[in-house]
Amino acid sequence: MKQISHWLYNFLIDKGLSISVASYVNVIVLCILLVIVLFIVDMLSRKILRKVSNGIAAASKTRLDDLLIENRVPRRVGHLIPLLIAYWTVPHIFQDFKDLEIFAIKFLQLLGIVLVLRIARAFLNSLKSYFKTKPRLKDKPIDSYIQVFMIFAWFAGVFLALAVVSDIDLWKFLAGLGTISAVIILVFRDTILGFVASIQVATNDIVRIGDWITFDKYGADGDVIEINLATVKVQNFDKTITTIPTYALISDSFKNWRGMNDSDGRRIKRALYIKQDSIKFLSIEDIEKLKKIELITTYLSGRQEKIEASNTALGISRELQLNGRNLTNIGVFRKYMETYIGQHSAVNKDMMIMARQLAPTSHGIPLEVYCFSSDKRWQNYEYIIADIFDHFLASISYFDLELFELPSSGVYIPEK
Repeated sequence: MKQISHWLYNFLIDKGLSISVASYVNVIVLCILLVIVLFIVDMLSRKILRKVSNGIAAASKTRLDDLLIENRVPRRVGHLIPLLIAYWTVPHIFQDFKDLEIFAIKFLQLLGIVLVLRIARAFLNSLKSYFKTKPRLKDKPIDSYIQVFMIFAWFAGVFLALAVVSDIDLWKFLAGLGTISAVIILVFRDTILGFVASIQVATNDIVRIGDWITFDKYGADGDVIEINLATVKVQNFDKTITTIPTYALISDSFKNWRGMNDSDGRRIKRALYIKQDSIKFLSIEDIEKLKKIELITTYLSGRQEKIEASNTALGISRELQLNGRNLTNIGVFRKYMETYIGQHSAVNKDMMIMARQLAPTSHGIPLEVYCFSSDKRWQNYEYIIADIFDHFLASISYFDLELFELPSSGVYIPEK
């Protein structure tokens, strides 16, 4: 090889040129020839690898090889061949110029590190896209894991590059970094916290892509669309995007609605506030009037007989309705509410169904409906609630009850 690299040099010396001129002309011509050869080899290697990889991808049933081609992995691997040729050839070309030889070798080593990092990134991006096509993995924080691998790869690349430039052994160089480890931890604090949080999120199955979460601290209320090393992206229902630090999923409290989505129903929990002065005992005439309401006819008949039998057995005077046991309009209406939601076609009959009275408030007596709709979709869920409470609002007057409302700020002045 030495004879070949010095052929032009010897020829020029024979023609009477000085040693320095012959050396410079020789190295310039060899560099030009090397660049031409490397260009041709690079073009051929990329074409051959691309053709071979396309053939393999066409014959294969897996999606991974197609993704490798889309991310140009074979093309980048093809660049390694001319790089290796150059690395093997450079010492012979610059054998008369030791400083240039050292510079060229270091340059090629740095170029090799960059090229390997680009290949690693393209390969990891292919794996990321491939894993997202798998049903078992599509809701996992794949982005976080890929970013962690890339961070380690970039760290390794930077350390190797610094070791090459400084001519220091890699292990000695890494040992010296121990003195500045505190600074590294401080600079990459969020990355380290995000990495730890990503592992905990995945291991404990706290959040998946596609989960509906509510995070009041960050104003997030929507579906998780991306989980990566530093942030979690949530698309709110108003189509805005909220980003949340990944470690906040571990350190702060938030609500994940996955349990509701996985259950058989979505909870309905809403109350009507009854004016206290509209509550009363029911007279015989009131009871007979309410018996016309078919949903509670059987209940009123049976309940009335039991109450009368109990009062007679105890010898209760019926001069005042306060004496003994009596039906109230709010109690009968509560029973009507429970019976109505129990027969509603959109309510899940296998889950809790209840109408209950809560503690009195300054706004009246709350009568709360507690049940679960069979349809969990938001729009249909809201329609079901509205349908139920439209009926209750319209029917409450049949029980001589009134809803509490704050006084209007306007003053009505009747016409004279």
